[in-house]
Amino acid sequence: MQLEIREAPIRNLDQHGDISIAFVVTSVLEAAPLEAVLLEGGRRVPVLRELPAPEPYVKDYDAIPGNHPADWSRCFDVTHWGLLAAYRDARRVGGAVIAFNTADLDLLEGDAQLAVLWDLRVDPQVRGKGVGTALFAAASRWAEARGCRRLKIETQNINVAACRFYAAQGCELGAIVRDAYPELPEEVQLLWYRNLSGQGET
Repeated sequence: MQLEIREAPIRNLDQHGDISIAFVVTSVLEAAPLEAVLLEGGRRVPVLRELPAPEPYVKDYDAIPGNHPADWSRCFDVTHWGLLAAYRDARRVGGAVIAFNTADLDLLEGDAQLAVLWDLRVDPQVRGKGVGTALFAAASRWAEARGCRRLKIETQNINVAACRFYAAQGCELGAIVRDAYPELPEEVQLLWYRNLSGQGET
């Protein structure tokens, strides 16, 4: 089965939302007591430990009011955002959204050379088969072509599979924010970064 990644018009965010982002929470990541750190190459690295969830449950961020991809263009200026779609045998099986050059988006930190991998999702039927890796690589290239030197990704401590995935793509955990979600106090924000070449188009 051949996988093809295509750039799509950002107005097609509703189609991106047709791919389920839901996952089953069976474990969570917890920061070690007192923000313990390990020295790794002279850099302070947060220590995370995996703990079983008290009871497995399904998490679907699209079900939160205002959080579905179809809602994003009403909440943010998506003019400069990128939308990538993954197709396998002509069937849409995943996608990625990259936020870039958006003045009022705090996650971009006011840095013109930073892009945020806003959303990456893969059809549950083909997860673990390389679609996510291909989308991540394509999103990195999209950001590099616009002169970005870093890619930033937001995850939550309840999405252990996503955290493992981004670590495997060479991302480094840069911040743990415990109070990022007042409406979801049981969830902790984890911010990952990956350096890009930032050479831009040639």
